[in-house]
Amino acid sequence: MKPDRELPPIQVPLVLPLLFMAVLLLLPAVVRADVIQARQWNITADKMTRYENPPSIIAEGNVVLEKTEEVVREKEDAQAKWDALLEEKPEEDEHPPVMVTETRTLTTIKADWIAYDVNMGTIKARGNLFIDLGPDKLTAETGEVNLNNETGMFTDAAIIREYKDLHLEGRVIEKTGDMTYRIEDGWVITCKLKEGQTPPWSFASREADITDGGYALLRHATFRVKDVPILYTPFMVLPVKRERQTGFLFPAISSSDRDGFGLNLPFFLNLSPSSDLTVYPEFMAERGLMAGLEFRYVLDQESKGTLMANYLYDSLTDPSEIEYYRDGNYTHTNKDRYWVRGKLDQEVNGWTTRLDLDIVSDRDYLTEFTSGLTGFNTSNERFLDVFGRGFEYKTIDERKNTLRIVKFWQDMSLEGEVLGINDVRETKFSPTPLWKLPSFNFTGLLPLHETRVNFDWDANYVNYWREEGLGAHRVDLYPRLSAPIPLSAYLESTAEVGLRNTSYVVQEYGDGFTHDDTFENRFVPDFQTEIGTTLVRDFGVRMGSIQTLSHTFRPFVNYLYVSDVDQDDLPQLDDIDTIFDRNLITYGLDNFFKASGKLLGRDYDRNYGYIKITHGYDLRSEESDTPFEPVTVEIGYQPLTNLNLRYDTDIDTYGDGVLTYRVMGGYRSSRGDFLSADYRYYKLFDINSVSANARVNLFYRLVAGYSIERSIADSKTVEENIALIYQQPCWSVELSSHYTPGDRKFMLIFRLVNIGNPLGIDLPGF
Repeated sequence: MKPDRELPPIQVPLVLPLLFMAVLLLLPAVVRADVIQARQWNITADKMTRYENPPSIIAEGNVVLEKTEEVVREKEDAQAKWDALLEEKPEEDEHPPVMVTETRTLTTIKADWIAYDVNMGTIKARGNLFIDLGPDKLTAETGEVNLNNETGMFTDAAIIREYKDLHLEGRVIEKTGDMTYRIEDGWVITCKLKEGQTPPWSFASREADITDGGYALLRHATFRVKDVPILYTPFMVLPVKRERQTGFLFPAISSSDRDGFGLNLPFFLNLSPSSDLTVYPEFMAERGLMAGLEFRYVLDQESKGTLMANYLYDSLTDPSEIEYYRDGNYTHTNKDRYWVRGKLDQEVNGWTTRLDLDIVSDRDYLTEFTSGLTGFNTSNERFLDVFGRGFEYKTIDERKNTLRIVKFWQDMSLEGEVLGINDVRETKFSPTPLWKLPSFNFTGLLPLHETRVNFDWDANYVNYWREEGLGAHRVDLYPRLSAPIPLSAYLESTAEVGLRNTSYVVQEYGDGFTHDDTFENRFVPDFQTEIGTTLVRDFGVRMGSIQTLSHTFRPFVNYLYVSDVDQDDLPQLDDIDTIFDRNLITYGLDNFFKASGKLLGRDYDRNYGYIKITHGYDLRSEESDTPFEPVTVEIGYQPLTNLNLRYDTDIDTYGDGVLTYRVMGGYRSSRGDFLSADYRYYKLFDINSVSANARVNLFYRLVAGYSIERSIADSKTVEENIALIYQQPCWSVELSSHYTPGDRKFMLIFRLVNIGNPLGIDLPGF
């Protein structure tokens, strides 16, 4: 029988006899037209044997099959590059294109032994079988492969996906398509394993299908830790794609004294390469189902946005729930409870846009729902990390919502703002909060020609609107001139004079709010000057790695004068509307310390500490029996690079003792441990509270975290969080406790690399 075509080319090592090569090439090869695809496969091996009936080849030892294709491309012309670089136009047909043919490898198969059926275009392989499919790598003990459509069946096999070393293992793996598989008695593991190592965690299943969309459909699946089954489900869908994709994230389980059993099962929806949507359905046995949504998009580093929303029809909001209201000190009566928040950054042609949303249904929501995947603590930390700004503290009743547009030039800036207030006060007092609809602020600083005088200004327009009360269109102009005064080579002195003019068109909103005049105006001049000197001295010391301690000492005297003008008829809208007259002398001593030396063979210098003391005297003695202001003391101390301490206080000059003080400290070790504490005391506002945060890396990959906020004035713990995390390279489990007045909540959260939330220690509230 005459063959339809020639046998696919066979490359044989030189170790085989040349005579065998010649005989092999002359043997007839009977093949059918349906094996034409096999012509692209090249075979090399230590030993190959050819059989005629049926036409087949047995290859043994270091067997390699490669599927190749020929690519024709234009060869780069060096002379043409020079012509383009020199901007010279070549003569027509001076450099005609030269086409070259290259061979590219598409698929590689390796094994210890292979039997190749030429007619069928199939192979049987055993021993260290390896198939390189580009993004996927398949290994097996034995296998059968159809070279025409590149499908096959493999035993004791594993697939390693390119994305984050995702492993798919099984007793039997069937390759059903280009990137689709069927697995029997298999596992899904997203952790790189050494040979013979038990996976730290896995999803085992009786059957699994890996779809073309990049999902693993598991039947009779169990979640295992160290091969010990923990959870069972008859059906599960896992994302195993090399890119972000739609799928369920790992759930968070909770138990609460107030809310009962809780389960949050997030679902991630990949909308595009630059946007996604996550749904957070959270079931609480005693309250109902809280729905949550999170939409994100990223265009570039400066243009991104995140919007989140939660809604709950609250079963506990009922007058009959006396214990609930008493223990939590709650006051809301609405069953429809929600929190809508978001931030957006956008850069367009040098204009910067910032949107901040914070809309909540009632004043209890943020203090009640502080923990969990969508609680206040987690949301605030996430927005801080992404946008560099979080939300106002959870107990603030007037939540600000702003849209800002800013443009910067070299010496000037222009900002436009719209401000809306979400008022969640228990009792709506009048007047209601002020909105800005809109405001514009134009600021700048310009040197006057070649003089040392600077001209700077603030120009502001705002339309203040409110539901009830007085508002206004207000224009505030505040130009200033400032310059240094050359008193002496050893004295630093400056002077500044300013003229503020403020004009109003008063607006009346609601009933019962009237103003005598629609138009108001105020003119306020001011002046200030400061004289000081700076002394610096270095001291040689021996304090560990510190070799030199530099002390900067700066005494100064400042004088501020603000004219006394009549402001009784002005609407009181913000701080600009009440500018107190001043005739004040402030004097102080600033001390700064800098340490320098050698650490690990390298020179370094850092701030070591500071002490600032200021005091003031009011020259308006005829108006006050106590002209001396409180003494303000600020102390900062940094004995180590990773240890900071700070103390601020105001001390009354007339014997009333300490009016305010605040003590803060923070320490972070090289291995990630940290401890911070903050104690505040404000006598006037009856504030006396302490807060602390800590995280410690313990033994055997255990991490402990703790945070507390306690009001000493009320002898009440506002919030307390305790967490214990066991973290492995590929998974972690967190057991946490969250306390607020009236509730103690326990949560169990699994984090698996590539499954659900990114792996890492993330302690809400720490």
